[in-house]
Amino acid sequence: MADSMHRPRARSAALASGLALLLGSTALATPGFALAQAQAPVAPAQAQAPAAPAQAAPAAPSTPPAAAVTSGVVQRILVRGNERIEQSTVASYLPIQPGDTVDPARIDLALKTLFRTDLFSDVRIEFQGGDLIVSVVENPIINRVIFEGNKALKEDKLRDEVTVRPRGIFTRARAQSDVARIIELYRRSGRISASVTPQIVELPQRRVDLIFKIDEGPKSGILRVNFLGNRAFSDNDLRDVVVTEQSRWYKFFSSNANYDPDRLEYDREQLRKHYRNRGFYDFRVASAVAELAPDKNGFAVTYTVDEGQEYKFGKVEVQTELERLNKDVLKALIPIRTGQTYQDEVIEQSTDALTFAAGAAGFAFVDVTPRYTPNRENGTIDVTFEVKEGPRVYVDRIDIVGNTQTLDYVIRRELSLSEGDAYNRALVDRSENQVKALGFFKDVEITETPGTAPDRTGLQVKIEEQPTGELSFSAGYSSVDQLVIDLGIAQRNFRGRGQNVRARVSLGSLRQQVDLSFTEPRFLGRDMAAGVDVYYYKLDMTRFQSYRTESVGTSARVAFPLSLNSRGSLQYTLRQDDVEVPGTYCSGLSGAVSAVLCGQQGKYLTSLVGYGYRVDRRNDPINPTRGFYAGFNQDFAGVGGDVQYVKTEGDAGWYWGFTRELVLQIQGSAGYVTGWGGDRVRVNDRFFKGGNSFRGFETAGIGPRDLTFGDQSGSLGGKAYAIGTVELALPTFLPEQYGIKAALFSDFGTLGMVDDIDKLQARYKDNNNPSLGLITDASGQPVLFPNPNIRDDLSLRASAGISIFWRSPMGPIRFDFSQILAKEDYDKTETFRFTSGTRF
Repeated sequence: MADSMHRPRARSAALASGLALLLGSTALATPGFALAQAQAPVAPAQAQAPAAPAQAAPAAPSTPPAAAVTSGVVQRILVRGNERIEQSTVASYLPIQPGDTVDPARIDLALKTLFRTDLFSDVRIEFQGGDLIVSVVENPIINRVIFEGNKALKEDKLRDEVTVRPRGIFTRARAQSDVARIIELYRRSGRISASVTPQIVELPQRRVDLIFKIDEGPKSGILRVNFLGNRAFSDNDLRDVVVTEQSRWYKFFSSNANYDPDRLEYDREQLRKHYRNRGFYDFRVASAVAELAPDKNGFAVTYTVDEGQEYKFGKVEVQTELERLNKDVLKALIPIRTGQTYQDEVIEQSTDALTFAAGAAGFAFVDVTPRYTPNRENGTIDVTFEVKEGPRVYVDRIDIVGNTQTLDYVIRRELSLSEGDAYNRALVDRSENQVKALGFFKDVEITETPGTAPDRTGLQVKIEEQPTGELSFSAGYSSVDQLVIDLGIAQRNFRGRGQNVRARVSLGSLRQQVDLSFTEPRFLGRDMAAGVDVYYYKLDMTRFQSYRTESVGTSARVAFPLSLNSRGSLQYTLRQDDVEVPGTYCSGLSGAVSAVLCGQQGKYLTSLVGYGYRVDRRNDPINPTRGFYAGFNQDFAGVGGDVQYVKTEGDAGWYWGFTRELVLQIQGSAGYVTGWGGDRVRVNDRFFKGGNSFRGFETAGIGPRDLTFGDQSGSLGGKAYAIGTVELALPTFLPEQYGIKAALFSDFGTLGMVDDIDKLQARYKDNNNPSLGLITDASGQPVLFPNPNIRDDLSLRASAGISIFWRSPMGPIRFDFSQILAKEDYDKTETFRFTSGTRF
């Protein structure tokens, strides 16, 4: 049978240039590519076409015509030119198998199929005597991906952007696509004139190094931001509204001082929100233009605005045909009053309030539409909210995307909606907040997707994972503990199952502590969290107060929902405390004997049960700007064991956000512990405050203290405390990617009230001669006298300062700078404290 070959003419130029590139040609046909000199030159392979009969060879044609293909039955498939790819693999891609009849159309389809695999730079198919001969030129393998010339953007960021990878297959299209990606990345960072040239270096065994040569060019800064048509607000006021900033030498941290076309569109929306929330209902941005300066050193951005007139709210009405909804009650829920300045935000809040109220009344399908009637003569806008039963829509399917670590069911069990339920926007918003409350994700967004039918809708839960493991480190110095180092490791999403595992070790010259904890958030598949804690604690005060205490214990706890926004908890703890006063301090051979210590020597077993209640009505569990929370806990010791007391604690907080960054929070906590059945409260069971719980004071730095040893005095703890905090989160005006936040704070409160018996001590008849013994009564028992060295002033302490939070590359770091406003002379203070940790 005569030789025949088929090749589509449309691909001939591209294939020829690709073949030249891969075979070592120094003159490349495709613009933008260059062939770099290999470090170890390799002789390029010679491209040889199959020999054609002499009589059929044309006399030096400029473009050889495609040979005609005759039909026939394929007996065998032969693959030639393949080096890495098996013949069977190449044949498996073909839509032709032995026994099939071939024709020009099927061969053309086979060519296109092989090219679509991106495995080959050139493919030829010939049909000779029943043999289908497939000649291929394989694409090379990428050895390395190299970036040259990049300074403004780190190599890691560029590698995350490109799609080519070492050991991947090189294709010209993918490399050119990555060039566009890199240029776009530079454009968004303010370098409009950046250029990228891809080069390849040929290596042995059909490998190549792909080099992206980058010319970053200068930054395209913003020389001026101008506004035309504004009367109600000055240029400076509007410059604070838009994100685009004028370039200044001191704004080296800001990325908004560089030109970005996409940012102009965002600024238009920011201007619209600003005006529409201040009464300018007719406002519009006529144009946003950026002009390059003649010397090309920056852009001048000009926004032309049409403000229109200012409006106030006129009549506000609610119309509904739903019998179970009282329009007067709905109207009372609307936060709009006649005469109030018109605001888009208040309209949105009113729509959400009506939607939620209708959903709570059992209307899962409701449509709330505000209708506007502008009255330009008197400058008012009448608003009518039409509440109608919307189309019945059901949840078709729920897709979760973006979870690379967290298992699907951990997210699904937090959703208030299931597949097949009636769609309810209020439940969707609630589900979003509940997933955020897990604390596993940097961002959570639930959006609607088209369903399989008009009355069906899909939900897509899009999440962005964040590190949930935490390796924490903190260090401090105090006169009691000397150097203190805290090391902790925690994983709040263990194995992606939502389980919380924590281990903490505190090492100091006087204090050592080990904590182990495990929490299962859905115990036995129910909405109930269960956990267990094991801990060991040792405090050696023999250098200062001549006692040491050692505690070891375990606790089991459960928490369960009581309502939509509240939870209850139960806990049981079993702990053994060992208080030891070494030497002769309680034997009458020392200069003074402390009844506080001697009366508490020995081992004590504490068996207690506790319960708690907590309500959380914050609008966001991670970064709240509205709402409050409150909690209450009470423990009863004496269910067995040797210790009997009742400990009660409560805390609450309230948030008010003036803006997203400017948030005021007021928090408070209080507690009281008292013995029962004639028992007193031992030092292990009292409250100790300071450090992170009361900034400006050392850990256990406030409250009752024994001054017997002067500067080396030790805290005795207190039976009661009350501490309040006022904190104002401040905008830092730094880009969010720097992760720096700041807050002003003031902490104030008190701690005190030790038992009267703990303020007494025994005395010797003669301190110069302890062998004479203690002062005793008629029955021979030591007489106890008030100890003047025990200080217990339930007085006010207060501090103020600034806290700086930095999400550093090493992990989160917090700096507290404090100034003491009120204290007792025996309190232990600190003006600076830091805590650091790293996440994984």
